[in-house]
Amino acid sequence: MQWQTKLPLIAILRGITPDEALAHVGAVIDAGFDAVEIPLNSPQWEKSIPAIVAAFGDKALVGAGTVLKPEQVDVLAEMGCKLIVTPNIQPEVIRRAVALGMTVCPGCATATEAFDALDAGAQSLKIFPSSAFGPAYIKALKAVLPQDVPVFAVGGVTPENLREWIQAGCVGAGLGSDLYRAGQSVERTAQQAAAFVQAYREAVQ
Repeated sequence: MQWQTKLPLIAILRGITPDEALAHVGAVIDAGFDAVEIPLNSPQWEKSIPAIVAAFGDKALVGAGTVLKPEQVDVLAEMGCKLIVTPNIQPEVIRRAVALGMTVCPGCATATEAFDALDAGAQSLKIFPSSAFGPAYIKALKAVLPQDVPVFAVGGVTPENLREWIQAGCVGAGLGSDLYRAGQSVERTAQQAAAFVQAYREAVQ
């Protein structure tokens, strides 16, 4: 299994509104990101996601986060989403997304959950919340997982500590509040996106 984008960092824009979405997504893509997630607990995501797909679907893997039900996967597929991110392991959600040709990055914490996700067809895994477990936990978990499964750290990842997660065996990370907080300026988003891209490049040199 191989992660589909050139930069294995997922921009998580939780809380973004349709009016702001295009400007902030444009900023992270300009910084070098090519995977973007709009969580479904964001306001009017049903407007933001199709707009982002239309504007940037040829430049980035665009998708949704906090996906909990198979029915949501169907709606998102119709919108043109290519990425499904979940906070938990719901095999039916994973199977539905895989059947529709989407990339799935489900959230797990234990070896049992990780293997349940892989059995359902997940092509990658996110360890969530990573900050509660730490890099040493992920390193230990990676020891029993298939080596070719891309593992992402999500939760508490900053430009300053990204290197620790990469060294623990993560291919990359999902970046939430340290990249984007609801209401912040586009300039702040661009600044943080550039910091994360630089941190990643330095970590993998």
